[in-house]
Amino acid sequence: MSQDGKHFFTSESVTVGHPDKVCDQVSDAILDDLLAQDPKSRVACETLATTGLVLIAGEITTLGYCDFQKVVREEVRDIGYTHAEYGFDYETCCVLSSIHEQSPDIAQGVDETAGREQGAGDQGLMFGYACRETEELMPLPIMMAHKLVRRLTDVRRAHILPYLRPDGKSQVTIEYAADAPKRVEAIVIAAQHDAAVKIGDLREGIRQAVIDEVVPAGMIDPKTKIIINGTGRFEQGGPLADTGVTGRKIIVDTYGGVGSHGGGCFSGKDPSKVDRSGSYMARYIAKNLVAAGLVDKVEVQIAYAIGIAEPVSLMVDAFGTAKISEDKIKEIIRAHFPLTPKAMITHLDLLRPIYRKTAAFGHFGRTEPEFTWERTDKAAAIRGDAGL
Repeated sequence: MSQDGKHFFTSESVTVGHPDKVCDQVSDAILDDLLAQDPKSRVACETLATTGLVLIAGEITTLGYCDFQKVVREEVRDIGYTHAEYGFDYETCCVLSSIHEQSPDIAQGVDETAGREQGAGDQGLMFGYACRETEELMPLPIMMAHKLVRRLTDVRRAHILPYLRPDGKSQVTIEYAADAPKRVEAIVIAAQHDAAVKIGDLREGIRQAVIDEVVPAGMIDPKTKIIINGTGRFEQGGPLADTGVTGRKIIVDTYGGVGSHGGGCFSGKDPSKVDRSGSYMARYIAKNLVAAGLVDKVEVQIAYAIGIAEPVSLMVDAFGTAKISEDKIKEIIRAHFPLTPKAMITHLDLLRPIYRKTAAFGHFGRTEPEFTWERTDKAAAIRGDAGL
């Protein structure tokens, strides 16, 4: 970073048809199917997708029944892999499963008993982040990257750009000055397409129907670099071109590289896994702290030990923007936000089939009602406690 605060930051996102995101969506579709039948289902489902094959594996304990063939094929169809010419489609792909029950050694530490509160499903560290760069209180690069791939998906599904296929990526570089977004330095789009479209038509179509519809005109200037399908061709995509695996887009799922990441993914995991519920609570805390005006940006870390309900640590870093001491902020967090697994699950209403939506376009910065961790309903109360 230069002395005047000028610097660049880049984030990326991917479409629903990216092979890793196919796997995230399949894993969360299975989770949703089971939670709809048995909200106490314990699910840790991993998916691998490659040419002609979807393999699901993991640990599931439930009173429900999941027709894996049906759920997987419907998800692949809804994503858009509907034709054999894509090299991967919902009708002809092979679906294999290797699922067993959750280890009883883990279950005894997680299950609630008459004399024991539900413990964390594993050890781990989770981070939440929020800032004032966007109305969603998210970093601008990742929000813009998400909006680009969402628009890319929308214009494909609406046949506005009928030559597009499901796979695709975006990347956005933002120039900052004095720690605030100033302009777009670069936009990179990679969009899978059919063989017939000319590269010039594809680039013009994406510029007009995607980039111009998402990026504010005032953020683009003559120096902005716009790169669309930089190799000139992207016909083969999805699991035909690249093997996908659940949990390989954890930075896309969170804050685009801003702040820290604990390392655990979210998709395919029921909320007894604090990788998921703890990360959602950390975001909820961070967003409310910013909305309340206690900080301008903040990172919250929560850490857990397997089988233990209370977190082993809580950290707050406001990057020098706090209006009160960080020790006082931690006291406010403890007073207003539940941090044990059972209490987090109850407060955020996480035992519902809401997770398929989270598996594309990011888990944070969303406005849909299912995303309870995006509420700012605690802001007024914590602002009052802070004396602001």
